[in-house]
Amino acid sequence: MHQRHSDSPDRHPRRHALVLAVHAALLIGLIGGSGTLHAQDAGGGDSADASKAKDLEGITVTGSRIRRVDVETANPVVTLDRSAIEATGKATLGDLVQELPSIAGNATNPNTNNGGGTGASTVSLRGLGEKRTLVLVNGIRLAYNDVNAIPANMIDRIEVLSDGASAIYGSDAIGGVVNFILRDHFDGVQISSDFGTSKRSDGNRRNFSLTAGHTGKDYGVIAGLSYSDIDPVPAGARDYSKDALYLIDGEPVKQGSSATPSGSVNFNDGSAASSALAAANGCSRVTLNPGVSGAAGPGDFHCYNGSDSYNYQPYNLLQTPQKRTNAFVIGHYKFNDYVRAYVNSYFSKTKSSSVIAPIPVFANGDNFLASASSYYNPFGVDFGTDRTTGTSTNDLNTRLTLLGNRRYQYNTYNLQVNPGLRGSFGDSSWQWDTSINYGRVRQDSINYGFLDYAKFNQAVGPSFMDTDGTVRCGTAGNAIAGCTPLNLFNINDPSGLSNLQSMVVNPSVGSVYTVKQLEANANGDLFDLPAGTVSLATGLSYRKESTSTSADPLWTADENGLCGVIEYCASTLAGRFNVKEAYAETLIPLLANLPGVRSLNLTVGTRWSDYSTVGSSTNSKVSLEWRPVEDLLLRGTVSEVFRAPNTSELYAGVAGDSATVNDPCNGYTGGHDVACANVPTDGSYRQADGQISGKASGSEVAGYQLKPETGRSYDIGVVYDPHWLEGLSLSVDSWKINLKDTISTVSAQTVLNQCYANPSSAFCTLIHRNGNGTINYVAEPTVNLGKLWAAGTDFAATYRLPETRYGRFTASLNGTYMKRYDINPDTTDPSSVIIHNAGIFTYSYGNFPRWRALGTLNWSHGDWNASWRLRYVGRSQVGSADLRQGLSADYDQAGVERKIGAYVYHNLQVGYNVEPWHTKLELGVDNVTDKQPPLYYANNTTNANTDVATYDLLGRFYWMRATVSF
Repeated sequence: MHQRHSDSPDRHPRRHALVLAVHAALLIGLIGGSGTLHAQDAGGGDSADASKAKDLEGITVTGSRIRRVDVETANPVVTLDRSAIEATGKATLGDLVQELPSIAGNATNPNTNNGGGTGASTVSLRGLGEKRTLVLVNGIRLAYNDVNAIPANMIDRIEVLSDGASAIYGSDAIGGVVNFILRDHFDGVQISSDFGTSKRSDGNRRNFSLTAGHTGKDYGVIAGLSYSDIDPVPAGARDYSKDALYLIDGEPVKQGSSATPSGSVNFNDGSAASSALAAANGCSRVTLNPGVSGAAGPGDFHCYNGSDSYNYQPYNLLQTPQKRTNAFVIGHYKFNDYVRAYVNSYFSKTKSSSVIAPIPVFANGDNFLASASSYYNPFGVDFGTDRTTGTSTNDLNTRLTLLGNRRYQYNTYNLQVNPGLRGSFGDSSWQWDTSINYGRVRQDSINYGFLDYAKFNQAVGPSFMDTDGTVRCGTAGNAIAGCTPLNLFNINDPSGLSNLQSMVVNPSVGSVYTVKQLEANANGDLFDLPAGTVSLATGLSYRKESTSTSADPLWTADENGLCGVIEYCASTLAGRFNVKEAYAETLIPLLANLPGVRSLNLTVGTRWSDYSTVGSSTNSKVSLEWRPVEDLLLRGTVSEVFRAPNTSELYAGVAGDSATVNDPCNGYTGGHDVACANVPTDGSYRQADGQISGKASGSEVAGYQLKPETGRSYDIGVVYDPHWLEGLSLSVDSWKINLKDTISTVSAQTVLNQCYANPSSAFCTLIHRNGNGTINYVAEPTVNLGKLWAAGTDFAATYRLPETRYGRFTASLNGTYMKRYDINPDTTDPSSVIIHNAGIFTYSYGNFPRWRALGTLNWSHGDWNASWRLRYVGRSQVGSADLRQGLSADYDQAGVERKIGAYVYHNLQVGYNVEPWHTKLELGVDNVTDKQPPLYYANNTTNANTDVATYDLLGRFYWMRATVSF
């Protein structure tokens, strides 16, 4: 029975009433919060948490390698324990982690269709990107940066450090660290199965898991299997995404791609034939009349209008399909009191895909030439670009709808094994740990629905009517064997289907990434000071990373980013590097048990890293913890951070892909001759389509010597755990990150904007326009070019109410305020425009609402439990009135701002333990109010007319789960 203090409520009724009132006010004020999602540094934690901090096996207070009894440290850590993972009913760990308020920007998830489809979910702390967030499993680097590949049933808790930690963990830990802590004890067998479906009976998911374990006196082993199957949801199944909507002159317009199924032709080269046709129609772009068959002539065309555009949206996906199988084995064996062996291993196989509309054909964009000498060309002019001479002529846009959708099929295999030994040095405080980390990731992709470049060029090249009445490729007396001409002006005539199908190729790409690491660590006490014991943690590490990619010859890009497949290219990639590292971290108690100083501790850490590719780097940190009284902790940390370039950034070859841009030369009337080369100056120019060709590459191909990103991270905060109200903890942390020499594959939009703002910018050489001013392609190399400044404030509140006859309530609230997120994309240019992202959504960087928050309210009583989970996404906007930003929500007007209101999502869960059957039953509803995402419009984003990285796409979703334990 709980023992009351001498000043119990029974003896002090007024104080009792006051405490009850405070309880009620806090519960209402927190509205949400769960003891399962709380600041780890919060006081009032369970005794089990404290014991873990003392025990070698539980030393996973992320952000430090020093064993400490204190739960509260200088490291701002948020913990999601196992009950939080289970109560959310999320299908994957990625779905859960990406809801945290400290995560923003363009994090990939299975809702990313165009540009995704691998089934992966990445983590972007502070919106700094997945490459600046370090993901660990039991403190060991994750080989494959996809948290969905981690089996959920092997996880005990998730610790999220939102502070720079390069001095402790090395490269990548700039925005912070996400550490998945494994279960270390489990006895019995547990089987769990769940099913979920949306309000509209789509997006079905099925999950199954089996976990078995046994713990003996000197050993323990846990093994598990899991399987997940998630159905696709087409974009046409929701009103907000069924049409390609553009915001033009302040009005939403259904305007899809200019690559129409019937074909569209743009005449603007000044030739006699094109001028006559344009004059006859009174426009510069004309479209083939629907229903026309056979040989088409000028009279078969009409002026192009929005209704002629192709609505590609119904063929895209809001949720990509996934089938994932996971397996894991965790074990340990105690040889004696001083040596213990362990192994952590897991495997995942993910089968996933993305689907997009049938292949578009842009004569200029894809650099092929539809010959004036084609039998089916009634205009007597060439269309497209001669690949040999680079000469540009007229545009021709069409779409091969007869071939059906393009589909990218991915099979991803991920294996990670981490065996090791740990123990102690006799009866001293010193303990040691040595481990091997081996990870191997293989991804195979097959890409369906593409065309052989060479065959297609022959078919739309010169052709003639032979003497036997057959139209043949080539010229009279020089026919091309095995080639059948295509009528590009009636491309979707069913009679040409077999001809098109003979050109279809399904290129494949295979990539393998491996990491091999050897690490040795030791920690213990050095000596005593009047204020306490000085502790030290130190270690050595050697890591080797390698990657290789193989692609079909047709799929491989040449030095210009061109390849034998229309619309998309890949490239070979191969490279490796090694890194040697050493670190030391020491805790120094400075003062203790003095007036105004309950304790004052200093932590100093440093890490030396030597990369075979970019040289050595030393990064340090200093942390101070001051507790003036027992209930109050003031803390601050200054850290040096860095990120070394990865294998892809170093060794990627030239690869072509589509990029969504808004050409700043729309309506051009002069004054920017470099940025708008060849563009007419009469104001008539409009970029025909939001998608252009981009050519990305690594630094090696571009002949550029990359160096690490470097910077500093600052954090200052306060934690208050009042002894007069047990179970309450409050914390506030203000943070700032400054980063220079940022490594990035420059986006096509950034290239266009920066060159337009400054004609002397280095970006200008990356723009390649055709003779008529249209964009041929934009080069997107990987370079060190920019600076980044981010700042904000985190807050957390947790309250565990005393247990009553009505049950146990727990509430918490975690939130983030984004004060600043600024990027200078080109520090070599004194006139470079700094891009302000805080409170703004941009295609290049993602969404950065000023406020984000996550709260839950948990209740348990006997065999019953329930939770209410609340997620808040604050207001943001698209576009900026500052014309220097080059950001506009409107396709046709500069400087247009569009405000996006705040969003609140409510998720409910209830569970009941059927004790006689050892069974737990759970029901849940996500997005209870069926909130639909806001419109961002297709001219601002690639997928679904909205921001798929931030908002819920499916609406209300129901799920149920049954768990049986033996």
